[in-house]
Amino acid sequence: MSEGCVFCRIAQRQIPVEPVYEDTEFIAFRDMHPQAPVHVLLIPKTHYATFMDIQDEGLLGRALLAVQRTAQAAGLADTGFRTVINHREDGGQTVYHVHWHILGGRFMNWPPG
Repeated sequence: MSEGCVFCRIAQRQIPVEPVYEDTEFIAFRDMHPQAPVHVLLIPKTHYATFMDIQDEGLLGRALLAVQRTAQAAGLADTGFRTVINHREDGGQTVYHVHWHILGGRFMNWPPG
């Protein structure tokens, strides 16, 4: 756990959330500032500040499976969704605990930003 990290505090249940999906390594919950009708964040319970800090390819594969399960639990698997990982300042990362955005419930335009 990283001292002061809001997502670490969520993972450790110091800040309560209603999980959309949870397993031993990940927890998913609704974003407080949704950018789509459905906006869920998936975080690893272990702290990694950025996407580039994860060197465990198995963890990355399990994260994508957790994205699938989260999308299913959120009711997005059949209609579609977008998954986003923001990396550092230019990528739009504001919380330095790696997380996947799972967005859906409407058509996603392109280009995204």
